[in-house]
Amino acid sequence: MVSVKFGTSGLRGLVTELVGLPTYSHVRAFCAVLQADRAAGPKGEVLIGRDLRSSSPLIAAQCAQAVAEAGLKPVDCGAVPTPALAQSAMAAGNPAIMVTGSHIPDDRNGLKFYRAQGEIDKTYEARILAQYQALALKAVPENSITPPSRDVLAAYCARYVDFYGCALQGLTVGVYQHSSVGRDVICDVLAALGATPVALGRSDIFIPVDTEALRPEDEELARRWARERELDAIVSTDGDADRPLVADETGRFLRGDLVGALTAQFLGADAIVTPVTSNSALDRAGLFETVIRTRVGSPYVIAGMAEAKAAGAETVIGFEANGGVLLGSDVRRDGRKLAALPTRDALLPILATLALARGTGKPLSAIAADARFAIALSNRLQEVPQDSTSALIARLDAEDSSFRDAVFAAHGAVASRDRRDGLRLTLGSGATVHFRASGNAPELRVYVEAPTAEAAEALLAENLAFAAAQTR
Repeated sequence: MVSVKFGTSGLRGLVTELVGLPTYSHVRAFCAVLQADRAAGPKGEVLIGRDLRSSSPLIAAQCAQAVAEAGLKPVDCGAVPTPALAQSAMAAGNPAIMVTGSHIPDDRNGLKFYRAQGEIDKTYEARILAQYQALALKAVPENSITPPSRDVLAAYCARYVDFYGCALQGLTVGVYQHSSVGRDVICDVLAALGATPVALGRSDIFIPVDTEALRPEDEELARRWARERELDAIVSTDGDADRPLVADETGRFLRGDLVGALTAQFLGADAIVTPVTSNSALDRAGLFETVIRTRVGSPYVIAGMAEAKAAGAETVIGFEANGGVLLGSDVRRDGRKLAALPTRDALLPILATLALARGTGKPLSAIAADARFAIALSNRLQEVPQDSTSALIARLDAEDSSFRDAVFAAHGAVASRDRRDGLRLTLGSGATVHFRASGNAPELRVYVEAPTAEAAEALLAENLAFAAAQTR
């Protein structure tokens, strides 16, 4: 049985189950929806980009074939960050397809679909699936095509160089390049803004960097680089460069939701939209007039940004606990304009956080301490089927509270439950534990908050062990 399906952001699955007919059929279905809406753009073009994982060139070629067979015009944009592809597509009024599995391992991949107006929402996903079923394609034609190419990187770089000017003058920034498709773009933009980029850790083999569940070896690399070199920060992204990583001068990574909050602060947001997994400090800090909480996934954040704008907010910033920032409205600062880009972007928060440090003259470690966020940690259990996660959540959320109260008796039992996405438990001690299934892979995510780093580490370890025992 093919397990390809839509997750928190795009279609995902094993490469062996995505290549060939599944890719071809889903792209044909996407094109059918575009044609039904007369939304294929003024020239009928569909832009196609890809990340650096080993299967992406083949899948991108199959996307191009499907677009051509649907009667539209594929345009090859090459290996580019997802937000660069989205920016170019929206500016030209074109739909787009990004071939990427984001942060998941190399044996998996995916497709992100964009209308001319931006990233598709859950309603659009349902329409694609309905067309997929209606088309019921049985085979891929044996044609091959060579689509025309287009550069989308120049405009993406110019977007930030024009807005930030020389805001990073004098900073020395390590860039953990690994296999991120944005590894060279980041260095180029940092240099153009006056910083000195130091390329680190480049890899020809795909490395699944997950900004919410960093590998211990990535954390150790950052600490070692910080010890060996005089760096103001170390930055990186996930595979398709829509989620950032920012470490301070000691090599300690800032949580993604803190990076998002600092970005919103730097840009003067009056409304933020963020999933329930983001730090609880955002609700009580009083930094923003409006805080809207959503389920996990950029389509939900995009819907929340539309809600905030409809309610009258002027500067709307969306961000997730993974650090990806979505710019929901135009921003003006020092006479410069940054146009809205309602899709996850890694470069925007990297630059905003560095510019905040440069402008205040404070090291990133001090800025992070000043934010007074709750101590929050997260990690994952891999190869856990979603039905196993669902069964665990159902047992913890049962009407009879005896099981959950027994599990958390040492923490004052359970005071309240939030079911917006998985199950988030506020304990009698004031700490929180959140269980949810990943929308992108067979993984169980565990998030915790506690008053101290030691308590958070212990709570996370305890609940990862508990979840592992319950699901395996």
